[in-house]
Amino acid sequence: MMRRISTALAAALALALSGCSSVDSAKVDYKTESEKKLPPLDVPPDLTTPGRDERYQIPDSGKPSGPTTLSAYDAERKAGPKPGTTAVLPDRDKVKIERTASERWLVVPEPPEKVWLKVKSFWQDMGFQIKTENAETGVMETDWVENKAKIKEDPLRSALTGFLSGGNSTGERDKFRTRLERGALPDTTEIYISHRGVSEVYPNQYRDATVWQARPVDPGLEAEFLRLLMARFGVDESRAKAVIAATPPVDSKAKLVPGANGSGGSIELTEPFDRAWRRVGLVLDRAGFTVEDRDRSKGFYFVRYVDPEDDAVGKSNTSFLAKLAFWRDAPDPKTGQYRVFVKDRSGDASEVQVLNKDGGADNSDTAKRILSLLQQQLK
Repeated sequence: MMRRISTALAAALALALSGCSSVDSAKVDYKTESEKKLPPLDVPPDLTTPGRDERYQIPDSGKPSGPTTLSAYDAERKAGPKPGTTAVLPDRDKVKIERTASERWLVVPEPPEKVWLKVKSFWQDMGFQIKTENAETGVMETDWVENKAKIKEDPLRSALTGFLSGGNSTGERDKFRTRLERGALPDTTEIYISHRGVSEVYPNQYRDATVWQARPVDPGLEAEFLRLLMARFGVDESRAKAVIAATPPVDSKAKLVPGANGSGGSIELTEPFDRAWRRVGLVLDRAGFTVEDRDRSKGFYFVRYVDPEDDAVGKSNTSFLAKLAFWRDAPDPKTGQYRVFVKDRSGDASEVQVLNKDGGADNSDTAKRILSLLQQQLK
């Protein structure tokens, strides 16, 4: 056995030193090896429909309004489709990207009822499992998956992978939350994708165990999946890439205003309610809050918090709670329920407040720190 391993390592080292280089992989690749090895579905030759000469096609006599003579039938065939009655290629220019600062979202000219299943199928085709989904709130979330596109393939690494367990791992995991909302125009849907990531680290100098800790949100990954989703809705891939790259950020300012007499205070945003509502929702997704419900007409997000590492490794992990120190005041998720209130102000301005679960003023240190966290992400 040792001789086989030595031979394989020697061969791999020789290939690595010979100057062979591998092709750069795509930016995202979350499919498992078994999914990649599935053979394509080819149509057997004996099941292929043979071609036929259209000259001998029999008119459809079942249509009462169809042509009844050969001359009328030929005239109809030569006339072709009437303008505006048939769309050979649907108009995909209505699928667009909107952006504010680092937040982007997709606007699709279809109602949420049709978009929901397409988005779910999209994530499954990309190699993700859907861990939670709630059609009533329009939210679905994937499980934690490794992005194998970050693994640099070379002959030496490929040889080691066959003998060493875990030798071909990035030590990182990603999950994505997708939120659907009805658009401003009838029969349109706004799609928001938020990323959360964790990395495996050693908690001490002995390096005898590892823990998962949160890593920063990657807006580039969010934009990449929005681009791929645009292609799923029929936008040409090169055009989708150009649209993502050409979408300019919209300036926005978020000012934290302390409250009077020790009250919780608020955030002032220099943007209208519609845009502020979208941005606050995306920031809540990125920060790991669970949006249990929302009422756009009243400006309420009903939220609670769940540690993002708890389900990353299947056990409790306090590393992220320690990083977000304000959650030490409310370790029980049942007591950590809040309302995030987005209020429309006169002109192109909005206000954000953090209220208690009953909608009243919350002057606790926890509420103030949540408000500070939101301001940091919104500025």
